Amino acid sequence: MRSIDAVPVPLDAPNTQAWRTPLELALLGAIWGASFMFMRVAAKDFGAVPLVELRLGLGALVLMPFLWRARASMTLKHWPMLVLVGAINSAIPFVLFAWAAQRAPAGVGAIANSMAVLFTALVGFLFFGEKIGTRRAIALAAGFVGVVVLASGKAAGASVGSAVAAGATAAFLYGIGGNLVRRHLSGLPPSAVAAATLGTAALMVLPFAITQWPQHEIPARSWFAAGMIGVLCTGVAYAMFYRLIQRIGAGSAATVTYLVPLFGVAWAWLLLDEPLTLTMGIAGSIILGSVALSQRSTR
Repeated sequence: MRSIDAVPVPLDAPNTQAWRTPLELALLGAIWGASFMFMRVAAKDFGAVPLVELRLGLGALVLMPFLWRARASMTLKHWPMLVLVGAINSAIPFVLFAWAAQRAPAGVGAIANSMAVLFTALVGFLFFGEKIGTRRAIALAAGFVGVVVLASGKAAGASVGSAVAAGATAAFLYGIGGNLVRRHLSGLPPSAVAAATLGTAALMVLPFAITQWPQHEIPARSWFAAGMIGVLCTGVAYAMFYRLIQRIGAGSAATVTYLVPLFGVAWAWLLLDEPLTLTMGIAGSIILGSVALSQRSTR
């Protein structure tokens, strides 16, 4: 999942049935939540970097028609920023989350990912002169407490601190990428921006993926999981997300943030038999509560 506030787009007239938006939000939350489960399955066989190369490449292919349609608006002056955003908002955070998936339950990464909303506000305050306000400052502090609580936990007797640190770093990079996109690429079609950044990120990761490609036979289960991450959880999910932003606005689409960790934990519990620990429950409640408080102050 990328930063929620990455691409603000004008609202379309509300002309859809009342049930459509909640259904699409729930479906998108379920898809993005499943991405952490699929990473948990595939990362151990592919390794972090080769898995991310498949994810980036497949996601870019799904979105390539949007880039082709908008090719006239993607001038040479845009591409340096697109390459930078591809690294910050896709290549590096995807590798960090895949690396974390090798070391901690899927729910840990899903919970850490929800910090992206808070980090977007923090980066805007630190580097772009945005006002943060008392309520959002409290939300940020509470979110960081939640990360500390999450990092203090254990899974199967092993510490998950390094995985939490990787996930939090990825979320912080999403915060940087979201601010860069909002300020430098907001005039471009958002689905085309997603295709361009995924494609450039895939080219960046490719040499590392080739040198680290696994020499052993990869089970069909892991191939299936890798394909689902790339096609469904990246390509299709990004297209769905930008359609939602265009129809209901970035603020309303941001509510998917609350659903991703819930689905991430639920999928892992149902299909991978991963336990929901007390530490995960407490940390998740703190982080999601802080995100809700931050979003309330925004609206």
